[in-house]
Amino acid sequence: MAMNCGLRSIASKLISSSLPILSNPAKRGFHSSGVKNMGGGHGHGHDEPYYLHAKHMYNLDRVKFQKVKMPLAVWSAVGIGIFVPVYAVIFQQKKTASG
Repeated sequence: MAMNCGLRSIASKLISSSLPILSNPAKRGFHSSGVKNMGGGHGHGHDEPYYLHAKHMYNLDRVKFQKVKMPLAVWSAVGIGIFVPVYAVIFQQKKTASG
C-alpha cells in the first residue's frame, strides 16, 4: 500500500509539473535571417568585376552563332539523355552476368 501511495504522489507531481507546459499555446509565425550583404555595403557582390547581369543576357535571339550553338546544345542534351540510361542498363547487365 505504501508503494501504491508513493506512485500516486510521483504521478501527481509529474502531472502538476507538466500542466504549465501543456497550457501554453504554441506560437506560430515566420522567422527569417537578415539580408546578407555580399560586398562593400553598396549593393555590390564579391564577383562584380567578373560577372555583371546584363539586361538582355538570356535573349536567345541575340546569341552570336545561334545557328551553330542552339542545335549543338539541343543534340548534346538529347545525346546525354539517351547515352546515360543505355550505359546504366549495360553496366547493370554486366554486373549481374559476371556473378
